[in-house]
Amino acid sequence: MKAYFAEVFGTFCLVFIGCAAVVIGGFGELIPSGGALGIAMAFGIAVVAMAYAVGPISGAHLNPAVTLGMFLAGRLPSKEVAPYMAAQVIGGVLGALVLWIIASGSATGAPASLAANGWDPVEGYSASAAFISEVVATFIFVMVILGVTSEKHSTVLAGLAIGLTLTAIHICLIAVTGTSVNPARSIGPALFSGGTAMAQLWLFIVAPLIGGAAAGLAYKAGVFDESDLSAVEKAEA
Repeated sequence: MKAYFAEVFGTFCLVFIGCAAVVIGGFGELIPSGGALGIAMAFGIAVVAMAYAVGPISGAHLNPAVTLGMFLAGRLPSKEVAPYMAAQVIGGVLGALVLWIIASGSATGAPASLAANGWDPVEGYSASAAFISEVVATFIFVMVILGVTSEKHSTVLAGLAIGLTLTAIHICLIAVTGTSVNPARSIGPALFSGGTAMAQLWLFIVAPLIGGAAAGLAYKAGVFDESDLSAVEKAEA
């Protein structure tokens, strides 16, 4: 149960801190200019903090796509997949709830969109562009996580590498969808935004899960298998 509570807390902090940067911090009004950096850093720093705070307890997945990737890579028992994902979604919803309560105390009230992910085919990017960006970004993110947390590559800087990767992904793609790469991050804010956010939520569940699954399968297939690398090095020697 400690691991599940850790996932609830970690995902709560990720969603609350990251989305608060948009809703309360005011960075949302500046996207896609300088505001992207502030939001990217908020999400990235939150991941770094949670990686070290709850990582030793649950692995700090904080993301159903990461959990799926870990499972398919053979790094998580099947019995843990559903509880982990449920804990993450609960944490994301609670994070959005607390943010909504705080934002509602503003003189103008809570915003219509609580930092929900989405795309705009008229003034922004198409659904296909949004889908591809979420799949590719999640694939990259989960591959990095699998790599830096493997037994052979494990390092005390793993949390920093993961957080910086998420920061970079946000900087690059935030103008397309607001950057999700995490169904739990998208579900909570969408529930408190309604309308278009709920109608488009499916993409931010399906695309990250596909990206995470692809990363897990690729890793399981030996994309980063050091044994092959060693054989090449021996042959060259």
